[in-house]
Amino acid sequence: MHIRIGTRGSQLALWQAEDVASRLQNQGCTTEIITISTKGDEMLDVALSKIGSKGVFTEEIEAQLANGSIDVAVHSAKDLQSTLPDEFDILAFLPREKVNDVLISHQKNISLDQKKITVGTSSTRRVATLKMLYPHVQTVPVRGNLQTRIRKMKEGACDALMLAYAGVHRMGYKDMIVQELPHDVFIPAVGQGAIAVEVHDRLDDNMSGFLHNRLSHPNTSICIRAERMFLAHMEGGCSVPVFAYATLVNQHMQITGGVISLDGKAKVIKSVEGHMLNSEELGEELSKEVLNSGGKEILEAIKKELNDE
Repeated sequence: MHIRIGTRGSQLALWQAEDVASRLQNQGCTTEIITISTKGDEMLDVALSKIGSKGVFTEEIEAQLANGSIDVAVHSAKDLQSTLPDEFDILAFLPREKVNDVLISHQKNISLDQKKITVGTSSTRRVATLKMLYPHVQTVPVRGNLQTRIRKMKEGACDALMLAYAGVHRMGYKDMIVQELPHDVFIPAVGQGAIAVEVHDRLDDNMSGFLHNRLSHPNTSICIRAERMFLAHMEGGCSVPVFAYATLVNQHMQITGGVISLDGKAKVIKSVEGHMLNSEELGEELSKEVLNSGGKEILEAIKKELNDE
């Protein structure tokens, strides 16, 4: 079986695609990696919130899935919009990496506790959380692939970068980590740390079943589908600081999530738990808890602020 894999062209995206390819080759498949440039890759001088959060890193890849140029698409799970078009589906989530946010720097003895520090990040969630917990920290938008961001940091754009541990680790920059942030304080973005494999419904059922059985990591899939259900009901995207993290112990799931205002002055965080077979229902229940506890008002204020800019 020959599998054509579509991906963005950054080193991290290619690492993820090659991981999928390696797993398939171990099952006797041949593979071909096809790189596709997306709107999010090309518009590096524009904030994600300005481009529009839906499909900013996936739309062009999905077009190739739809016309049959590729068989599967490989994404960072956190880049996928909360609700996919009807003809698309996530076939598999690979085993999840550590979900924490980290601070990396080329300087020694850098931390968020310093009185004067500038942190580069393109994430509204991270900016808002920093404003709430570390109001003295200055933030600057730094976009581009990981190597580009590190170069910009070294050239003086900022003292440190706040990133996901997974990408830093996969790209071999673990030695630059100066601070690992607890995931119960900096609750990660939905899907952070996981690789998603997306397909179009034109894919042959036999191939689809084969790929699912060989790529899907059940526990990761259960957790991220719960998080994505929460995100879908919150109507959150790249420009909205909504977050959630689900964990499993035996068959028991706990999912914690919420929303924080752009200025970091208001935050709602809730947790729900139950059997893993009810994972998506738990994600929806969590969204209701958050929305009914002040989250709806925070979201409305965020959307108004973004529309006014």
